[in-house]
Amino acid sequence: MNKAYWEERYTSHKTGWNIGYVSTPLKVYFDQLEDKTLKILIPGAGNSYEAEYLWNNGFKNVYVLDFAKQPLDNFKNRLPEFPQSQLLNANFFELDDSFDLIIEQTFFCALNPSLRSNYVKQMLQLLKPTGKLVGLLFNIELTEVGPPFGGNISEYQALFKQVFKIKVLKPSINSIKERQGNELFFIFEIP
Repeated sequence: MNKAYWEERYTSHKTGWNIGYVSTPLKVYFDQLEDKTLKILIPGAGNSYEAEYLWNNGFKNVYVLDFAKQPLDNFKNRLPEFPQSQLLNANFFELDDSFDLIIEQTFFCALNPSLRSNYVKQMLQLLKPTGKLVGLLFNIELTEVGPPFGGNISEYQALFKQVFKIKVLKPSINSIKERQGNELFFIFEIP
């Protein structure tokens, strides 16, 4: 699942994870945020309707990162005023910056499970001391075939509690119909 793999998924329109609008649980969370100056990263953002929603609601310090260029081009076509410098066509594991808030939306489940501990370490490196990692994780069986690769609450607790304070990790009550019962909403903080 290298860069060429993801580019091909976008060019052939094999993007079943793309719902075409901001995910409801994240929209509800965003609507509660008052500080519009937060520096926000959305890694593995794809077409990033979450970033579009944030931008259109006054959050101008949003960074969109994807390994593939096509979704970043799609995003820029939808929001031509979005700063090019905030569109990051890069490898998440090589990013060197710091953020107040990182949004997880179908990125974790796209990574090979062997990279999960590296994901946790990189998130810790990218977050400011008061930062938060917030988003959705799939609550589906972890299979050898993916993406998506799943997991469950106990697996996620064991993985993330090593470096994060788990403030919230529970079944999402407002997932889109197609994902009801299969998503966990979470808020992880740096202790």
